[in-house]
Amino acid sequence: MVRIQIYDTTLRDGMQAHGVSFSVADKLAILKCLDDLGVDYIEGGYPVSNPKEVQFFQEASSVVLNHARLVAFGSTRRWDTTPQEDASIAALIGSQAQVVTIVGKAWDLHVTKVLGCSLDQNLELCADSVAYLKKKGLTVFFDAEHFFDGYKANPDYAMKVLCAAAEAGADGLVLCETNGGCLPDEVFRITKAVCEHFGSILVGIHAHNDSDCAVANSLAAVRAGARQVQGTINGLGERCGNANLCTIIPNLAFKMGMGVLDRQRIRMLTEVSRFVFEISNVAPVPSMPYVGENAFAHKAGLHVDAVRKERRAYEHIDPALVGNVRKILISELSGKSAVLAGLEKEQIATDKKLARRILARVQELEAQGYQFDAAEASFDLLVKRVIGTYRPSFDLIKYHVTVEKDKDGQIVSEATVKLKVGDQIEYVVAEGDGPVNALDGALRRALERFYPEISQVRLIDYKVRVVNAKAGTAAKVRVIIESADKDRVWGTVGVSENIIDASWQALVDSVEYKLHLGRATGQAST
Repeated sequence: MVRIQIYDTTLRDGMQAHGVSFSVADKLAILKCLDDLGVDYIEGGYPVSNPKEVQFFQEASSVVLNHARLVAFGSTRRWDTTPQEDASIAALIGSQAQVVTIVGKAWDLHVTKVLGCSLDQNLELCADSVAYLKKKGLTVFFDAEHFFDGYKANPDYAMKVLCAAAEAGADGLVLCETNGGCLPDEVFRITKAVCEHFGSILVGIHAHNDSDCAVANSLAAVRAGARQVQGTINGLGERCGNANLCTIIPNLAFKMGMGVLDRQRIRMLTEVSRFVFEISNVAPVPSMPYVGENAFAHKAGLHVDAVRKERRAYEHIDPALVGNVRKILISELSGKSAVLAGLEKEQIATDKKLARRILARVQELEAQGYQFDAAEASFDLLVKRVIGTYRPSFDLIKYHVTVEKDKDGQIVSEATVKLKVGDQIEYVVAEGDGPVNALDGALRRALERFYPEISQVRLIDYKVRVVNAKAGTAAKVRVIIESADKDRVWGTVGVSENIIDASWQALVDSVEYKLHLGRATGQAST
């Protein structure tokens, strides 16, 4: 089995994505997460760029890594100085990382127009930068920036740059598809030429996604002989991003039969993806292959029927291999097979008559504007109502919401809720940042005396969609609320011509779902 090195650059290239900024604590957390995943190299950052990067390397030097090796990134020396005097080279050595990656220009256009030196001077600075770092006892990877564009423009010179680094002792030559504009056939052809020329020297690939080919280009390079793949978790990176390791790793392991990570560690991939999204403060991409929430989601009736009988019918791998799960989406398109799949946890999945009743109710509600794709909790409650196992935890007597704005522009939202729990009446008031926030606060305050576990629930997302836009301001709206506790996340839905009432429906379902979960596990309050 051919072994492919996985080189992660989330902490450096990934942080160049728009809107992404990691604190030192964030970077240390991701460092440990990636080490647990089992990647070979973790590029920690560019220590010459700012004090935060210096601090990260200082603190990371005391972190025990069980699988990965920490890498410091820098550039070749400036053409008008020496390695001993160059700030970037000094920062690499000062980082205490035992592996360094230095980037050098491989496109003659960049040498003359950007660096402003001669082609021969560029070869010299690449060579003596590598040689100097090797004399310090470091493992050195040479990133040939813009290599593919450089090769297409002037193949002889691009190869001379690699030769200069190789002859100086570089441990690996990384071909950078920096502009992200190449197609896989170009990457394959050029990478193969490099691998044939350099023989036993490690060749790597570093691809960007500007033409949506970063993953395909990385795999093409591996087929051509590259044995190191650089990328980021979730494809984070400048412009359109970098090659996505969450797709590359399973493709290498399960599609190409390459040796990458331990199979048990690949099962962590979905968790790692979501962890990095969370720390990056970037919303997860539901449609991302392998690790996305919808990567194994089935909605069409024929698909659901087939996958229940044989998962391979519509799933290219077992979701568990990457730590993901199958989702059956319920809608008017689903058919009874989808409903039966959704009933499996109710242990009544063989009752086709009941499935037809539930499907009829789903179709009736979706005709009114409801949608259960992202509201699995509301669907679970719907099933309980149809089969007669639903017990409401409280009864609404009334609610009232006001929004006031004074002459100074101050806005105050206030909600009152009157509920009956058993034979007791609760009448409470709460203020909030907006009417829905106030209503949510009042509902919680009314119930927490009876159901303390409600305090564990937090609202993490709120979406509003107009159902019938042609009705103008009288249109129905659909509200989807995403809630979470310490163990799980669930979605609920409400529909009404009144946005407050639609929100109330979704809030009530969210609370009821939490309480029904507690009853199912024997943890509900009494």
